[in-house]
Amino acid sequence: MIDGVAVKRLKVIPDQRGRLMEILRCDDDMYSKFGQVYMTTAYPGVVKAWHYHKLQSDNIAVVHGTVQIALYDARNDSPTHGEVNVFHAGVHNPMLVHVPALVCHGFKNVGLEEAIIVNAVSEPYRYDQPDEYRVDPHDNDIPHDWERHDG
Repeated sequence: MIDGVAVKRLKVIPDQRGRLMEILRCDDDMYSKFGQVYMTTAYPGVVKAWHYHKLQSDNIAVVHGTVQIALYDARNDSPTHGEVNVFHAGVHNPMLVHVPALVCHGFKNVGLEEAIIVNAVSEPYRYDQPDEYRVDPHDNDIPHDWERHDG
């Protein structure tokens, strides 16, 4: 596991009315502080990657669909520099993935319907000075291939 990355298995509690699933609590080990919560979506086959933040940590949960979440440790001073972590998260495998600052990350919708992702981040988005740095999803030095590999 990349240094600083944490995974929390999420418990879905169903009843006759529907479902409840806690995602992130202030007493979780991975919680640092609240910045904002946002929702994003991806259509089937879409890759939203790569990016990283210098200050912000992310807490990513897939609440609808199936998504491949990939992380790459580009931090030169990290004991896990160069490592890649891949998680398949979604309705059938509910989890929260904590991504520390400076770790490149992104995701691909590997399901057949629009995926819905909730992200609770440590810093509010600054429209005048975004803490968001991008790397091309396919043309880069990251040792990860977004293509499906059958076998």
